[in-house]
This record gives sequence, structure tokens and C-alpha cells, in this order.
Amino acid sequence: MRILSLILLFTITFVDKTAAQEDKKDYTEAFRLIEVWLDAQKDFEKLPGISATIIRDQEVLWTGAWGHASIEDNVETGIETICSICSISKLFTSTAVMKLYDEGKLRLDDRIEDLLPWYNLEQKYELSGPVTIRSLLTHSSGLPREANYPYWTGPDFPFPTQEEMRKELGNQETLYPASTYFQYSNLAMSLLGEVVEEISGVPYEDYINNNILDPLGLGNTRTELPEDLYGQQLAIGYSATQRNGERYRVNLFQANGIKPAAGFSSTVTDLGKFASWQFRLLDSPEPEILKPSTLKNMYNIHWMDPDFGTKWGLGFSVSEGPGGSRWVGHGGSCPGYRSQLLLNPETKMAFVVMINASGTSPRKYINGMSALLRKVSSKKENKDNSKLKQFTGYYSSAPWGAETYISTWNGKLAAMSLPTGSPASLTMYKHIKGDKFYRVRDNDEPGETLTFIRDDEGNIISYEVHGNYYKKINP
Repeated sequence: MRILSLILLFTITFVDKTAAQEDKKDYTEAFRLIEVWLDAQKDFEKLPGISATIIRDQEVLWTGAWGHASIEDNVETGIETICSICSISKLFTSTAVMKLYDEGKLRLDDRIEDLLPWYNLEQKYELSGPVTIRSLLTHSSGLPREANYPYWTGPDFPFPTQEEMRKELGNQETLYPASTYFQYSNLAMSLLGEVVEEISGVPYEDYINNNILDPLGLGNTRTELPEDLYGQQLAIGYSATQRNGERYRVNLFQANGIKPAAGFSSTVTDLGKFASWQFRLLDSPEPEILKPSTLKNMYNIHWMDPDFGTKWGLGFSVSEGPGGSRWVGHGGSCPGYRSQLLLNPETKMAFVVMINASGTSPRKYINGMSALLRKVSSKKENKDNSKLKQFTGYYSSAPWGAETYISTWNGKLAAMSLPTGSPASLTMYKHIKGDKFYRVRDNDEPGETLTFIRDDEGNIISYEVHGNYYKKINP
């Protein structure tokens, strides 16, 4: 018992120490590089618009937005721009299911056919175990990925109504025996929405609004896309980049009967609040929508594929995320929209990214932002960046690359190549004297010299390294 107590004390101390170290960090320079990076990637990848936020527990550390919600009407993207969050919708459905679980109205091992009297999907495998609430939440039920309609097919994306989905259910069959393989399933999560409606006795939308969205103050989160705001606050969705380098406008859709799996819309601000609620609940002595123990259980791994690859909690994807610790969350990909929510329960850091375009990776941007924040030291160093700021700005890397951005970083200069998928791979330069710097090698010893060049009026116009010159193109 004493050993267990010591382990718990060490764990609590470690987490508290980690949080305290995070509190001491000055992220100002990291945020500046994040902004430079996202703005550049928006242009180089021809993203219509991108918005993002970084949360630490109950605090919004940083938020930003670039580009357009509507290119045609020149409507700019903002932090309150609404996008389809597609499969992040599943987290709200999972929360609703687990609230009913907390209230004793269902069990994780309840069979789906016992809860939905009309359920008639054919079990193809005679020796299969039951299709349960747990297997639906973990995408291990063996059900097909989709309902029996071609709703991911453009240009009009014909999502079925609830009645149409039910009508076709009997014409479908399982792909695998239950609890055998991971098979991501929008059909499974849509059926869980039906369970919420059946057990609660109220429409799914009303249950979500009354029990989750309203209590958390998520005023810009809906179980549908608000058509009256389309092209203004609701961003227009655009396609993946085509062979000609362009993206075309994608038609507006409504997920209808698939909304518990893919129909929600939200903002980075609202999803940040959703993350803060989870962090708040983890340490709470009282329930808030869910019991603290229930949320923690949702984060635990309830399914792992036989190859030890895919890991899933109760509604949440579980992975080894940036920094090597456990990360939980979900991504979303719908016609014209990509989004990602990732949370680290240990550090209580969360990241949200929304892009109103297909064919891109919001997870890539979360990884990059997280990596830049991890480079920030908690040590208090005597750094004076006032004299270094004159050297910062954009420099041409043509023809070998596009641009290099030079920023201050903890008393040094940091060079970031643009575009890049690894923004934290910075080249550091330490001041020698005047306009001369040397590259700091990985072993902290001096490397080659970099010299800034001025015009007759004293303005910096380029820098020289290895005998070659790189012109300044923007302050």
C-alpha cells in the first residue's frame, strides 16, 4: 500500500511539475513563428482558409486565422468562422451515449438489437459475438463503414434521412465478426445517435443541445451546417488541389441521418471550449455532464487492432502524439472541409485546426505547432532581442527554395525555410559582433558565418553565407 501511495505521489508531483514548467514558458517567439508558418503554408498549399487555436487547461494561449471563408465574395476567415467538423461530431455523440451510461440507462455491453427494436442488419458470421455499444464506440463491431447510400459522391452528396437509413439496414450485412478487426464506421456512430434518441425519448438534436452544447456555452456548434450563414460566417468548402493547381467550390451538404457521425459544424473557439471542459472535468470532484471517471475511461484504450497499430477509446482516437505522451481526440473530413482536435490529458494542452478545403492534413499543422512549443525553454535566460529585431524578416531562397524567415529566438536568430512540413527544424545563429553571426551547430560549437548586408542608408537588404547572397523581400 505504501509503494502504491509513493507511486501516486510521484505521478501527481510529476504532472504538477510539468504544469508549473509550462506556466513559466514565454511562448511569444514560438507564436510568431507559428503565425509566419501558417500564413505561408496557406499560400503555398493554396488553402482557402485556415483557423487554429491552442488551449492550456482553461486558458486560450493563442488563436489565429488566415485566408477566406469565401474566395468569391472576399469574406475573410476568422476565429469565429464556422466549418463542418465532420467526424469530430462523433465525440459529441459519444459524450451523449456515456451520459446515458452514467445515468444507468444503458450498459456498454448492451446489444444493439436489444436497444433498437427495428435493427435488422444481417449478421453474416454465425459464430460472431454480439454487436454492443462498446464495439460501436470503438469501431470494432464488424459493421460496414457506411449506410447503404452513396453520400460521399459529388456533386450533391445524397445523405439519407433517418427513415431511409433504417429502410436499407436490412439490405446490409456485417463485414467481420464482432470484436475482430477495427473498421471505422459512420454507420455504427449513426446507430448510436439512434440509441440516444430511443433511450432519452427526445430527438437526437434536442438531446445534444440541451445536455451538451447549451450547458457548455457552445453557441456556434450545431448538429447541422447553418445554411443561412453559408458564404459568410459558415465557410464555403473547396476541393483538393487539382492537376492545374486550383481548388473548386464544393456544394453545400447536410448529413441528415448520418449527422451523429458527420453532421456537426463548429468553430475553433467552440472546440477549444469543448477541450477546456474535458480538462476541467478531469480534476473535478463533481460531475459536469459526465462523471470525471467516465471521461477518463473514454480516454483509455478499449480496442487495439491485432497488429498493435490502431488504438481506440470510447469514441476517442488514442495515439502517441507530439511529445511522446498519450494524445486523444478526433479528426474530421467532409466534402470541402478538414478539421482536427487533439488533447494531451497529462499537460492539459489542446490544439484545434480547421481548413475549408479537402486534400490537406490539419494533423500536420498540429504536429508543427506542438513541436515549436516544445522547443521553448522554461529556463530564465538573460536575452535581449531588441537589437536583433532589425535582422528579422523574409529573405529569398530562390532558385533553390522559396523563402527563409529569420526570427528572434531566445537571444539568437532562428531561420525557418518556407514552405516546410517541419517548422521546428530551425537553424540557429548566435551574434558575434556588428552584422555578423555564426551558425550554432548541434553540439553548440560555432559553424559558418552569416553576415547581413546594408545599403548606403543603413537598411538591411540581404545576407551572405558561404559567399552567396540572399535578398530581403519583406520586413
